[in-house]
Amino acid sequence: MPPTHGSPRAWTDPTCPVARTIDLVGDRWSLLIVRDAMDGAATFTEFRQRLGIARNILADRLRRLVDHGILTVNPAPGGKRRVYELTEAGQDLFTTIVALRQWGERHAFTDDEPHSTLLGLDGSPIAELRPATPAGEPVTAATARVHKVG
Repeated sequence: MPPTHGSPRAWTDPTCPVARTIDLVGDRWSLLIVRDAMDGAATFTEFRQRLGIARNILADRLRRLVDHGILTVNPAPGGKRRVYELTEAGQDLFTTIVALRQWGERHAFTDDEPHSTLLGLDGSPIAELRPATPAGEPVTAATARVHKVG
């Protein structure tokens, strides 16, 4: 979804879904805000406390995530604060966050280094995400190709 503020967007690569997604949410803070929203953070103060992010950067990223349709903002009960909630598009980033987490578990930690884990509500581990064909066959970079437009 293109931004709703300022001048028209100059996409990094207008026909590539990966590039466009990175243009929208690819900076460090945006993805961490989305991650924390998925984990229950909803107010400016909660995001700030969890992330240790500077106020001006947090305000900018929240505004951009709202403008891009990833978060909505509503007045909190009592009206003093604002509450940020993931939209359907924001919820759709869950698989992306899980994929990044699983890559990090495999490649960003040593075998004996502790890290947080993602579990289902029943306490069981989340299955490893792997692309597959509609028939269930594994797909890798070596067995897939991009069909480019134009």
